[in-house]
Amino acid sequence: MNDWQPDSWRQKPILQQPTYDDAAQLADVEARLKSYPPLVFAAEARQLHAELANIANGNGFLLQGGDCAESFDEFNAPKIRDTFKVILQMAIVLTFAGKCHVTKVARMAGQYAKPRSGDFETRDGISLPSYRGDIINSFEFNEAARRPDPNRLIEAYHRSASTLNLLRAFAQGGLADLHEVNRWNMAFVENNPLKERYQAMASSLTDALEFMSVVGINSDTHPAIRETSLYTSHEALLLNYEQALTRKDTLTDTWYDCSAHMLWIGERTRQLDHAHVEFFRGINNPIGVKIGPTIQEDDLIRMIDALNPANKAGRVTLITRMGADNLAENLPRLIRRVQAEGRHVVWSSDPMHGNTRSASNGLKTRNFDDILREIMQFFQIHRAESSHAGGIHLEMTGQHVTECVGGAYKISESDLMECYKTQCDPRLNADQVLELAFLVADYLKNQ
Repeated sequence: MNDWQPDSWRQKPILQQPTYDDAAQLADVEARLKSYPPLVFAAEARQLHAELANIANGNGFLLQGGDCAESFDEFNAPKIRDTFKVILQMAIVLTFAGKCHVTKVARMAGQYAKPRSGDFETRDGISLPSYRGDIINSFEFNEAARRPDPNRLIEAYHRSASTLNLLRAFAQGGLADLHEVNRWNMAFVENNPLKERYQAMASSLTDALEFMSVVGINSDTHPAIRETSLYTSHEALLLNYEQALTRKDTLTDTWYDCSAHMLWIGERTRQLDHAHVEFFRGINNPIGVKIGPTIQEDDLIRMIDALNPANKAGRVTLITRMGADNLAENLPRLIRRVQAEGRHVVWSSDPMHGNTRSASNGLKTRNFDDILREIMQFFQIHRAESSHAGGIHLEMTGQHVTECVGGAYKISESDLMECYKTQCDPRLNADQVLELAFLVADYLKNQ
């Protein structure tokens, strides 16, 4: 690693980057960001690394979820709170069912950049730069809004700092109390059309908490009952921003990207000889890599070795995004090769991206049944290969949006316009993700 520096990525080819009009202004913004305090600390990233190492060794489960892309316009405390709440609700269900520790990682406090399929978007014969997330430009379709603006990096930093501050307050201030979370889950079960399917588990949770209280295990005697840990993550797409927040840890003399606890490389930017892999190989955060159905076994091993030459458990999480129709054909060959080579990884399922389609009204959507089918296949394949299905990675929100069809409430394509708010990809709503948690819980229990 002696040849690596936070800016060595600048010597490599790079994809999915905006073109800024004023290089001097961009350099000034980067310098200002470099002088700002880190958003997270290296010790926190090391703690997450340790938890992921346990998962890589077959103990525990990773729950990673949040917005497809955070929005400046929808930045507010209720939205942050609602997403925090639904992550906790899912985690309690999965913990109780699987009898294992669930590591919670939010796609929050930095998920402001998004890769796009094309550099330009055309409407009514007018072509403008594609919307690449609020850290780069604005969603409105006009020339001024779509022009990449370096000052948005500063705004993204401040909004991420505020989000982190609120998440830490929620995690330590009583909102995470197990009794409170269980009450939320009971309310979900009571109002769900398929309540009988979930009633037994919800009742067992209540009984367990009541028993603990009787024997003196409560929020006053055991702080762990009222507090929790929640880590943050995002796709490290805009490397100008990531470099500016990369700092050398004074305790270990190693580099950490202090914009989040965990970062991941997307399917579109994981080329071995390109800038993103070059940047990621030098930071010591736990990292993820999105992998689709076309990746070959040799390329996957080369990717793992480039990012984790010491083969440390917990360093690399492979996030499969293949689609319900492609997973069974492609995942087994990858698992077998990774096992044969003795590489230590966490396997996580992203059942969202491979199942995106266009509805009859032209809106992008996803079907709940396809999402569930891919997750179930993920568990079944790992069990058949004597491998550990280590986690799930969801695009989701705590709001009651109508962006994905299906689920117990039978959202149809005609319902999508009722509350379709996403600026990028469709998200599961609060009811859908909790329904998914109860269904996944059965598989986690069997595993």
